[in-house]
Amino acid sequence: MARVDAQLQTAYPNMVDSRRYLHRHPELSFHERETSRWIAERLRGIGCEVREGVGGYGIVATVRGERPGPVVALRADIDALPIQDDKRTDYASQVPGVMHACGHDAHTATMLAIVAFYQANRDGFAGERRFLFQPAEEVSPGGAVGMIADGAIEGVDAVYGVHLWTPLPYGVVATRSGPFMAAPDEIYIDIAGKGGHGALPHETIDAVVVGAAMVQAMQTIVSRSVNPLDPAVVTVGSFHAGTTANVIAERCRLTGTVRSFSEDVRALAKERLEAIVGQTAAMYGASASLEYRDGYPTVVNDTREAERFFKVAAETFGQEAVQESTLIMAGEDFTYYLREVPGCFMFVGAGNPDCGATYPHHHPRFDIDERAMLQAAKLMIAMAEDFASEALSGKTSASV
Repeated sequence: MARVDAQLQTAYPNMVDSRRYLHRHPELSFHERETSRWIAERLRGIGCEVREGVGGYGIVATVRGERPGPVVALRADIDALPIQDDKRTDYASQVPGVMHACGHDAHTATMLAIVAFYQANRDGFAGERRFLFQPAEEVSPGGAVGMIADGAIEGVDAVYGVHLWTPLPYGVVATRSGPFMAAPDEIYIDIAGKGGHGALPHETIDAVVVGAAMVQAMQTIVSRSVNPLDPAVVTVGSFHAGTTANVIAERCRLTGTVRSFSEDVRALAKERLEAIVGQTAAMYGASASLEYRDGYPTVVNDTREAERFFKVAAETFGQEAVQESTLIMAGEDFTYYLREVPGCFMFVGAGNPDCGATYPHHHPRFDIDERAMLQAAKLMIAMAEDFASEALSGKTSASV
């Protein structure tokens, strides 16, 4: 890893410049046209093969070694979020209401440095390294499905992805075997009552009261219907009703999310929501509809590849830097790659109060310790090369 360290250290200023450029110029999911164009230009400057328009604005870059060997894919996401950037930095977003509040700018900058490393060292590795610059991770159905449909991982033997993670301090890396990140479903509930004057409640069906009763009843799904040994979350994130103080609302809209790791729990939560919405509305004489949108499936890391992470990460960073992650209730469409190819999704700590990297993901003041990009690049390269070495020795079933 000495050569990797030295070359990545040299590349680090460019990584920072790329990350900050992307942070100033974010684009929303499914609208990453200029981001994709900018990435493609830099990839061509590196000299690798580039395929654009993969699953929308996705890009697949390819570097081949001088010897035959396995095909290993590495993935970075490129989209931003509809959030106003409140940071006071010279690289704050220049696009009103849009920012990289989840680290995808850093994922992209990291991957560009990894591509450059492999292109400069084609004589030092065997097989093919394929780099997926994926759009639309933040919005279901996500960009991974389209990239897979366009052949992004055809012939791939293993796939790895990294997320810079501010809840973990800089210097720490983590993952877990098996279920890792939750299935994030969305719920939309519309309630229709009968509006009227606030002084004449007996002539109305108050949609606010109906909505409040639903919110209360929904809290019993996890506390009283789901086995307490099965993790689950039911959250109502918005409650919209009424227009003024003395008018009883005729309509109410609730939106929220259901998070789970088990398909059985997922089905149970949906069944209970349907019953609560329909029966609560009927109890008050109102009507209501539930739209339940399935999100990404649970991220499930391949057991063997998770074991590889714990070995490789300890060798790369030292055992004290390596953690087994708890279950994470956030979702990720990297799961679709893992359903097709063995692989592992990993977290690299990016939190640091000394540089203001203390805010959670999707926060208006989100930022990272940019040194985490170096950690992410080292980890991805180490995972890819350990897999390739094992494949070449005949210890895996990968094609060589």
